[in-house]
Amino acid sequence: MPQLAETYVCVPSTERGRGILISGHPKSNSILYTNGRSVIILDLSNPLQVSIYGEHAYPATVARFSPNGEWIASADVSGTVRIWGAHNDHVLKKEFRVLSGRIDDLQWSPDGLRIVACGDGKGKSLVRAFMWDSGTNVGEFDGHSRRVLSCAFKPSRPFRIATCGEDFLVNFYEGPPFKFKLSHRGHSNFVNCVRFSPDGSKFISVSSDKKGIIYDGKTADKIGELSPEDGHKGSVYAVSWSPDGKQVLTVSADKSAKVWDISEDNHGKLKKTLTPSGSGGVDDMLVGCLWQNDFLVIVSLGGTISIFSANDLEKSPLQLSGHMKNVTALTVLNIDPKVILSSSYDGLIVKWIQGIGYGGKLQRKENSQIKCFAAIEEEIVTSGFDNKIWRVSLQGDQCGDANSIDIGSQPKDLSVALHYPELVLVSTDSGVVLLRGAEVVSTINLRFPVTASAIAPDGSEAIIGSQDGKLRVYSIRGDTLTEEAVLEKHRGAVSVIRYSPDVSMFASGDVNREAIVWDRVSREVKLKNMLYHTARINCLAWSPNNSMVATGSLDTCVIIYEIDKPASSRRTIKGAHLGGVYGLAFTDEHSVVSSGEDACVRVWRLTPN
Repeated sequence: MPQLAETYVCVPSTERGRGILISGHPKSNSILYTNGRSVIILDLSNPLQVSIYGEHAYPATVARFSPNGEWIASADVSGTVRIWGAHNDHVLKKEFRVLSGRIDDLQWSPDGLRIVACGDGKGKSLVRAFMWDSGTNVGEFDGHSRRVLSCAFKPSRPFRIATCGEDFLVNFYEGPPFKFKLSHRGHSNFVNCVRFSPDGSKFISVSSDKKGIIYDGKTADKIGELSPEDGHKGSVYAVSWSPDGKQVLTVSADKSAKVWDISEDNHGKLKKTLTPSGSGGVDDMLVGCLWQNDFLVIVSLGGTISIFSANDLEKSPLQLSGHMKNVTALTVLNIDPKVILSSSYDGLIVKWIQGIGYGGKLQRKENSQIKCFAAIEEEIVTSGFDNKIWRVSLQGDQCGDANSIDIGSQPKDLSVALHYPELVLVSTDSGVVLLRGAEVVSTINLRFPVTASAIAPDGSEAIIGSQDGKLRVYSIRGDTLTEEAVLEKHRGAVSVIRYSPDVSMFASGDVNREAIVWDRVSREVKLKNMLYHTARINCLAWSPNNSMVATGSLDTCVIIYEIDKPASSRRTIKGAHLGGVYGLAFTDEHSVVSSGEDACVRVWRLTPN
C-alpha cells in the first residue's frame, strides 16, 4: 500500500476585512486552523506532520482543542458544531446544530463540560452555550443585535463568558446557567476579538477602531487599555495572551504585529513591533495570531504563517506558506526531480522541495489567473480564463520577462514538446493552435470539440481527444497537422492524454472514469480494463522508468497501475484529497505527488508489491 510520506499543507482561509481565529493545543505545539471544509492540525515543531479532518459538509470556520487536548470542537458556516477525537481516526463524538447561521468563534469551559459558540443567526440567537455531551442549553444570551464575532470563557471559577461583535458592544455574562450582566460601549467600531488571560483575572477586547481595552475578569469593569500612542494604524483583528499572562500579541491591517507588556496597573506598553516580510501588497495585512508556548504565530491575509520565537523576537521568523485555493496543476522540474511546482487558479505558483517543504512563491510580474500550467527547465507556460498564453522565463526562484500570446479563443489544454520547448500545442474549443516561441505558427480548425491534447517530446506528433471519446493521432510536419489514425475505445469525453517518458506508449483518461494505455507504434491497447474510479479522471502521470501510470480522479482517489500486470492488481490511495485530485506527478520510481481541491500537495511513498 502506498504510504503518505509528506503533506505540504494548505494555508488558512482568510477574508478581506475580517480576522481569523486560530487556536492551539493546551499541552503541545500543535495549532488548529481551517481551510474550506478541512480542519488542519499542524505541528509547529515539525510542519510536515499534518493531520486533516474533512468531515464537515460546509466550509469550516473555527476549531478548538478541549482543555485536556483529547477532543476537538469545530464549527462551520451552517451553524453546526462537530466534536471529534484529536487522535488517530478522528472519530465523531457528537454533532449539534447550534445557530441558524455562520459560527465565528467557539470556546470550551475550563472543565471541558460546556461549549460557548457565537456568530450569525436569526433573531436573538447569536450566542449559545451548551453541554458538550447532550447539547442542552446552559443560559440565555441577550444583549447583542448583530453578528457576534468572538466569545471567551473565563478559565477559572467563578465562570464568566465575554462576547463581542459588530454592534460595537462587549457583553459580559455570569453563570451557569448564564445570564446577561452588563455591556460595555468603549469601542466605536466592530469588536473583533475578546480573550481572557490564562489565570482568568482579566480580559482584553480589540477592535477595528484600533483600540485594545482591558477589563477585570470577575466584575468586567474597565481597568486599562493598550497605549494609544504606539497603537496600530489599522483595524486590530486578533489578540492572544502569553502563557504567563503578562504580555499580549495583537495583529492589524496595518501589516504589523505588536507585543505589549501588561503592567501592574493593567495598561499595555509596547514592547516590540514585528513586521513579517512580504510582497508589499494587501496580502501582507495581518489577520490572525496565536501565542503558543514559545511560538508567536502570525497569519497574513495571503495566508502566510510567520512563526517568531518568543525568547528572541529579533530573530527572523520561519515562514510557512502554500495554497489557499484548489491546486489545479502540478509539475516536477527535470533539472532537479526534488523540486515540485504547483499552481492554483488564483494565479499563485508555489515551489516545494521534497523532504523540506515550502520553498517559496514564484512571483510573476503579471499575476493573472491560471487554468493550465506547464514548466520546463527555464520556462513556465500558463493559460488563464482569457485568450492569452503566457510564457514566463524562470531564473532560479524568480520569474523573469513574460511574453503573452493572444490565440483568439480560450485555451482548454496546453502541452509542451519537452525536447523542443519552444514548441507548444494549445487546444481550444474547436481546434488547436501551434506556437513556436512567442508566435502563432498555425491555427487549425478541426470541426469537432477538442477536450484534451498532447504533443510528443520531439514535436513530430500530436494526439487530440474529443468530446465523442475518439483519439485522433496527427503527424506534425513544419506547421501542418496530418491525420494519421482515429482510435476508438473511450465511452466518454477524453479529459487527459500523456506520453510516456520514452515515448513508446501513451495513456488517456476520460470523464466516464476509464483510463487506457496504448502502444504508440502499433496503436493497439496495451493495458485495458482500467475502470476502478467512480468519477471523471482529471489527471494522469507516468513514472520515469515507464513501468507505472497513475490516475487521479474527482472521486478523491489516486490509482497506480503497473504496465506489465493486469489492471486488477492496481494500488489505490483512497481519499487522497478532499473534493477531488487535480494534479499528479512522479518525482522518482517510488514517489508520487498529488494535489487537489483541498489546496494541499501530498507525497506518497510506493512500496514494492
